[in-house]
Amino acid sequence: MNTLRIAIVGGGAAGFFAAIAAKEENPEAEVTIFERGPKVLAKVAITGGGRCNVTNSFSEISDLKQAYPRGHRLMTRLFKQFDHRDLYQWFEDRGVPLVTQDDQCVFPKSQDSGSIIRCLTGEARRLDVVVLTGRHLQGLEQRETGCFELIFKDGSHETFDRVAITTGGMPRSGDHLSLQQLGHGVEPPIPSLFTFNIKDKAFLALMGTVVTPVIVAIPSTKLKAEGPLLVTHWGMSGPAILKLSSHAARYLQERQYNVPLAVNWINQTNREEVARRLAEIAIANPQKQLLSVRPYNLPARLWQYILAKTGLSEDHRWAELGQKSINRLIETLTNDSYQVQGKGAFREEFVTCGGVSLSDVNPHTMESKRCPHLFFAGEVLDIDAITGGFNLQAAWTTGYVVGKNIVK
Repeated sequence: MNTLRIAIVGGGAAGFFAAIAAKEENPEAEVTIFERGPKVLAKVAITGGGRCNVTNSFSEISDLKQAYPRGHRLMTRLFKQFDHRDLYQWFEDRGVPLVTQDDQCVFPKSQDSGSIIRCLTGEARRLDVVVLTGRHLQGLEQRETGCFELIFKDGSHETFDRVAITTGGMPRSGDHLSLQQLGHGVEPPIPSLFTFNIKDKAFLALMGTVVTPVIVAIPSTKLKAEGPLLVTHWGMSGPAILKLSSHAARYLQERQYNVPLAVNWINQTNREEVARRLAEIAIANPQKQLLSVRPYNLPARLWQYILAKTGLSEDHRWAELGQKSINRLIETLTNDSYQVQGKGAFREEFVTCGGVSLSDVNPHTMESKRCPHLFFAGEVLDIDAITGGFNLQAAWTTGYVVGKNIVK
């Protein structure tokens, strides 16, 4: 009986998990990982600032749509086979203890992505997975026999019985050419996690200020997010902005990243409650200057900025606030307005929205419906998530399901 030959194209999180799961399921199979770059698991190395945010506790997620703007239905189904709890146990069983932070992000206890990389490469070696770097796949063809011919940039060709594409996000539609030629629909890839450019000098002077939690929203839509916000020298960043950019990725791209933005600095949507709080402050501090008493414990520089934006003098006394001034203050605190004028990149952790259409993939096995024996895992699919370990979890989960099914 001939040995089953399997090619995993892409040496990232999804690729390694697919290869390891395949060898565990069928030790007799010959599994080879092809990585185009000089090193495997390069993105794993930098995620979480080099600490590797492997997953999330999901304790604050009641519906996967909250974490996965695209692909949540598929992820809900796949989680029945392998979810964040299974991943946690998987690494712990292999000698990599994990810890959950207060923000529910999960990291290796070592706080070093090297722990995750060494575990994955070590498991691959133990199971005799062949790992080849510097192998740039240029084309993929399926023969009449059902086998695949992989065509590499250096002109070499190799034949395999089954192939898994785990190449990560593809920033250009042209990168999907071979897959489209094999009949797959491809959602145009666009950026999904990014910061907002704000061209307001007075606001940018707040650089370094962190406010948590805030609510950010795009007016006249249902698009909004909650969490910490960081003022940068170019505009806004932080989890709240990154979440919003993920959920609004296509909306923002269609409008060339030029949209209005509303910021609720105090995470309080009940205006009557805000009015009561301000009234209590005025009663308790009638002779104090506005600048000296910060409602909701706002950062000092932000409170100073809000007073100026509202047109209130810093040395105005709380007892002297009239109803019109209070109304303006409430509006600025709960519905401050800005104009987004462009986007910034989210450091090196580039995530794309788009990829192989999920309608062309078997939701139980991750096998192509268009091309038998071809599988997909990771960001090459039209699945992406908010920041916080959710994108890596999608890679682990889809990779695991591919590995278990590609050898059957």
